[in-house]
Amino acid sequence: MSIETTKVSGPQEFEKALAASDGSVASFDTHSRTPLESIQHRLHKSPAMVPLIILVLSVILFGVVVGGRFFSPFTLTLILQQVAITGMVGIAQTLVVLTAGIDLSVGAIMVLSSVVMGQFAMHYGVPAPVAVAVGLLVGALCGLVNGVLIARVKLPPFIVTLGTWSIYAAINFIYSGNETIRSQDLEATAPLLQFFGNSFKVGGAVFTYGVLLMLIMAAIAWYVLNQTAWGRHVYAVGDDPEAAELSGVRVDRMLLVVYTLTGVICAIAGWALIGRIGSVSPQAGQFENINSITAVVIGGTSLFGGRGSILGTIFGALIVGVFALGLRLWGTDPQWTQLSVGALIIVAVGIDQWIRKISA
Repeated sequence: MSIETTKVSGPQEFEKALAASDGSVASFDTHSRTPLESIQHRLHKSPAMVPLIILVLSVILFGVVVGGRFFSPFTLTLILQQVAITGMVGIAQTLVVLTAGIDLSVGAIMVLSSVVMGQFAMHYGVPAPVAVAVGLLVGALCGLVNGVLIARVKLPPFIVTLGTWSIYAAINFIYSGNETIRSQDLEATAPLLQFFGNSFKVGGAVFTYGVLLMLIMAAIAWYVLNQTAWGRHVYAVGDDPEAAELSGVRVDRMLLVVYTLTGVICAIAGWALIGRIGSVSPQAGQFENINSITAVVIGGTSLFGGRGSILGTIFGALIVGVFALGLRLWGTDPQWTQLSVGALIIVAVGIDQWIRKISA
């Protein structure tokens, strides 16, 4: 048997096509950014930058308008005291908004938890630490209910928390009988509930333990969101839940954990609220849901999810506090505070939309 071989005398057809193709090395787009695009890109990478700039400018503005007394240590720490509760609830709200959700029930959860703590300590004779634990459990349960309805039943977060806001607020008034537990009674029976209202001095500055608690909570939340896999999963769920699911993130479980944790944080804020006002009132803090959303939005967290920061939320709460106290010291009508905060919200959303174009 013989094998015939054929000698190819010239290049084949496919070789001729290759010879005519472009032989240059592939290169990426080297379009240089304009100064405005560079700013846009930098702000996109650092969501807390915009609220920090606004905060610094606000402080300078009111320092010029009001005078040197605005820069006194007492005044500046007074702002911290006034925004401590909003800052804590804002941390909880930030976790939810980062997942592209929203929680309108945070204020009601906070107040209900504080009322449960007061009722258990004063009327049931339970030791104060146990009363606090029960209040935290109630907050976790309220958050879990929100999470189940959103993650398992697949109802929209806005509708779910709008409904549970009304339910928790009604339970609060029914359970408490609209009764306020006086400061004197708490001080005599369960002073632990007022702990976060106690203060200490650092030079001329006066801090409450509630302010210290807010700063500690913010530091922990910042670390968890930025330095742990769980935090990256929170951002992933808000940015693209389907892609997060495909990459191995259990989106339903994440939402359950986030909403339950939100309830616990709100319950802690409820404990701090007792210290802030000195008593247990079922009518206190009812608008913290709006205040927390305001702090989150002004703080640069996108309502579309996947972008934002805890530091931005704290800066957002401080901006509102600076405007509230600054306008008060200036002697203006309180309605100007609402007007300025409303304008800040619109500006913040506009800036967020402008920044998001860099990722479009």
